[in-house]
Amino acid sequence: MSQVPSPKSQFQELSDENLCIVDGELLYDSELADGTLTQSENQKLKTKDQKHDGQRTTDNKQLQYIFLPLIFLTVALLGGLRLNAEDNAFLFLKPALVCLIYATLLLVLFFRAGLLKLDGWFSEKFSTLKNVANGVVLLALFFASTQIFNSLLPERGLPFWVFAFCFFWTLWNNLFVEFQGKRLLQSLGSVFALAFVSKYLLLAYLTAPASASWWRGLLENPTQEAFTWLLDLPRFSTGTGYIQFFAVIFYLLGLFLLPPSTEQWNVSERSFEDSI
Repeated sequence: MSQVPSPKSQFQELSDENLCIVDGELLYDSELADGTLTQSENQKLKTKDQKHDGQRTTDNKQLQYIFLPLIFLTVALLGGLRLNAEDNAFLFLKPALVCLIYATLLLVLFFRAGLLKLDGWFSEKFSTLKNVANGVVLLALFFASTQIFNSLLPERGLPFWVFAFCFFWTLWNNLFVEFQGKRLLQSLGSVFALAFVSKYLLLAYLTAPASASWWRGLLENPTQEAFTWLLDLPRFSTGTGYIQFFAVIFYLLGLFLLPPSTEQWNVSERSFEDSI
């Protein structure tokens, strides 16, 4: 007598025959089969990029609105400092009127050469606070430029007029030359270096040190005393050259960090105030 299979066993046999093995890789929840990311993962990446851009914008604003004015104001302070030859006392010399004129010409040269863009610093698209802050940075740059000329120009006498004429001739000619920002910085660096060496190495060597008696100085160093009298050179301590060396370095560093435009940092006033 044949045994009739039950419906349950027949269904199990059919299921075993239809089974197949599927080869493949497990997909993470954040990645689809075509390699694209899910919407939630895209949102996380966008949020992360926005935070990174916000942090970079904050760092740029701190560089522009905090460190740059500090650098230029430091130059404005150091550019007028001198050390007395007798007791190394600090002296602060005010700049001559010609230094203000040269600083104005230098700022015009910055805008003309493209080192600064006027519409990138002052614009109707910017908030009032941003325009005012940009004006403060440029004002600090003007003060620093004035004092750097005060630092490099001899204080009085014939050397003052010789140096003043050389600076005027250089600035005036550069106004009519097509300059790029990088070439302008190189030109200024070479001119300032030449003026620094001429004043604080050459002329300082010709200047006689301060002595208790003029006759004693004439007997010990007659050549230096003669140049000091003929050129009307002031007597300062050798530490003055060190101070002015750092003033020139800080000024060139500030120019290197100065951005041509601040348009990419146009953010809301609230976030701008928080960063400051």
